[in-house]
Amino acid sequence: MTLKLGFIGIVTNDMAASLAFYRALGVHIEPGQDNAPHVDAKLDNGIALAWDTVETIRGFDPTFVSATGGHRIALAFDKGTPAEVDAAFAALIDAGHTAHVEPWNAHWGQRYATLLDPDGNSVDLYAELAAN
Repeated sequence: MTLKLGFIGIVTNDMAASLAFYRALGVHIEPGQDNAPHVDAKLDNGIALAWDTVETIRGFDPTFVSATGGHRIALAFDKGTPAEVDAAFAALIDAGHTAHVEPWNAHWGQRYATLLDPDGNSVDLYAELAAN
């Protein structure tokens, strides 16, 4: 049996705010879905991101409680170059989104930065640094 990741699901308290963040990040999300209970978008590699409102999740899991106390999973997006990490981070901050860790050169050889999406999920931006 082959294991294949089908989608990554995000539970959101505010669909419009969450979609605005991921659109600003560069995810193509069809317009007109800001009030939808469920939204899907395909990334360039074929993996889907899916959003569900808390109400949607509680429709089949009435005991659902949102996680607290920090992120339990992080999404990490390869921006291709260190300059693109910096530019994307700056654009998202300028659009009013929340910085968590400013861009820096990580000891493992990547330019790295972390933002928080509107629901507090950790969203990392990274790119390989040029070899010394």
